[in-house]
Amino acid sequence: MTTSHHRIRRAVAGAAGAFALLLAVASCGEQDSVEQPGGDAPSTSADDELAALVPDEIKADGKILVGVDATYAPAEFLDTDGSTVIGFDVDLFNTVAGKLGLTTEYVPSQFDDIIPGVMSGKYEIGVSSFTINDERKAQVDMVSYFSAGTQWASRAGEPVDPDDACGKRVAVQAGTVQVEDIEARSAACVDAGDPEIVIEQFQGQDQATTSVVSGKNDAMLADSPVCAYAVQQTNGELELSGDIYDSAPYGYVVAQDQAGFADALAEALDAIIADGGYEQALSNWGVEAGGITDPAVNP
Repeated sequence: MTTSHHRIRRAVAGAAGAFALLLAVASCGEQDSVEQPGGDAPSTSADDELAALVPDEIKADGKILVGVDATYAPAEFLDTDGSTVIGFDVDLFNTVAGKLGLTTEYVPSQFDDIIPGVMSGKYEIGVSSFTINDERKAQVDMVSYFSAGTQWASRAGEPVDPDDACGKRVAVQAGTVQVEDIEARSAACVDAGDPEIVIEQFQGQDQATTSVVSGKNDAMLADSPVCAYAVQQTNGELELSGDIYDSAPYGYVVAQDQAGFADALAEALDAIIADGGYEQALSNWGVEAGGITDPAVNP
């Protein structure tokens, strides 16, 4: 996404079929027809020097407790078993954790609850397509690992121009940077004497996507990988609208009193970029265009 975090879902033939499938995925139903990306998740071996950088309280039990909003495909979402979190964020962070000699445990949560959960100690890290911005950096440390922009999508054959959306119904996930984006666009419509944009916010990106597939809303905006994946997985029910804009880095979310852990994560990212695990994790999901070469703490 451009300044946020996000998700999405899959596909069948026909509008009714795509709609039903999206609903089923959102409710963790069984989907034998879901097409998963090819390629094995990268394997990695622990680097003893990097593992030594991890604070004792983090590595005490050998695993990292990860807060994640599992509704944001292809970054993080539930597999067809309804309980396993998968996605490029997951494959990538598992590789980072492995380099540090740690395993991972993903705890699904609402997006808005993850940063407070990291700050309170409920989670040891947040991995959920968080766009790095000053507001978030005032609360937590963030380690950059990917870059995404904002993209719009609409029903196929019914394009919506992001710069001419006055009077349209637009879906967006609550708590994302895209909310600020669409609210500013709506205010500009009103200031110009045009109808406001009717904004519908959803707790999950999968719900926002479903609302466009069904025709309830005219368009949605989300992170660029999310919209591209939605178009791909809905078998032609959706199309991209407009260009990608406001590209910004995603960041891992770490408590500010765990600066050593943030530094270790950045070092581990450098290591998997060098050994090829980073590129493999992204290319398996077709999102290698968002790869970066310079991970950093609070860039």
